[in-house]
Amino acid sequence: MKMPAKWGSQPPSPRSLRREPPSMVADPLYILAAEIWALRGERARPARFAGLYVHGTIEALAGPTVAIVGTRAASEQGRRIAWRFAAELGRAGVCVISGLALGIDTAAHAGSISAGAATIGLLGGGHRRFFPPRNRELAAAMIAKGGAVISPFAPDEPAYPARFLQRNGVIAALSDAVIVIEAAERSGALNTAAWAAASSIPVLAVPGDIDRTKVAGCHALIRDGATLARDHHDILEAIGVAAGERRPIQQTALPLPVDSIASRIAHSLREEPLSAEMLAERHSLSIGETLAALAHLTFEGIAELRSDGLYALMA
Repeated sequence: MKMPAKWGSQPPSPRSLRREPPSMVADPLYILAAEIWALRGERARPARFAGLYVHGTIEALAGPTVAIVGTRAASEQGRRIAWRFAAELGRAGVCVISGLALGIDTAAHAGSISAGAATIGLLGGGHRRFFPPRNRELAAAMIAKGGAVISPFAPDEPAYPARFLQRNGVIAALSDAVIVIEAAERSGALNTAAWAAASSIPVLAVPGDIDRTKVAGCHALIRDGATLARDHHDILEAIGVAAGERRPIQQTALPLPVDSIASRIAHSLREEPLSAEMLAERHSLSIGETLAALAHLTFEGIAELRSDGLYALMA
């Protein structure tokens, strides 16, 4: 497995050290690496960053954490698996970490929200250069549910490829295991897996059709020794968490304005069950906006994800 480039970090500017209230509009809070590793306790990894810029709260890092990563060009099946894994892990008290990218990352964050669990997203640039812009609503929902949007880069730093690779190192360092769902042979998700393997963090991969290039990277990981991930029980076993353990989830209801995206989607589901893709197309939304709204609807018990991959209103 090819090793990632040597980590490089940038010291914070004095402006970034101000303690501001966590929100998506205020300056992010700067938290030193020592504080984060103290939170992680015996699961702390060798420091790869001086500190992190945080919108939201990172208390969930004190408990078990799992990274779910994969391709941005995910299939509906891949997104459904990421959503289900994240929701089931959330119900078991596990904080899901991902990169807030489109595709697998988006589905994983949304699945956690649907279970009322905290989820943490890592940016490849600064908070004021939020990328991808289409996931701002999802990020706000993550923070509202007790999670966080964090970055190793100062707020005004732009995102570019080398920084995404560095960001992947932070994702791995903060995780007790890394799960790869749908990754080609050359993929950022494999870079995250390489960071994990370098620190002896368990790597799991979800298999797929051998003729699909999107899962070739997953098959390569399994061939090279990664654990096969068939369901969330395999993941919980890898991190030493019993499936029966539960963490209390504080279900803070979010408002559902009449003209909100969630309200419009709920109206469509009154007519017939629909997939996330169908809803996104019908309402001219990004998949991130759609999944964020569906996460709210499922969390509040208004809608459910059926076994056929379609969403329907609860009876």
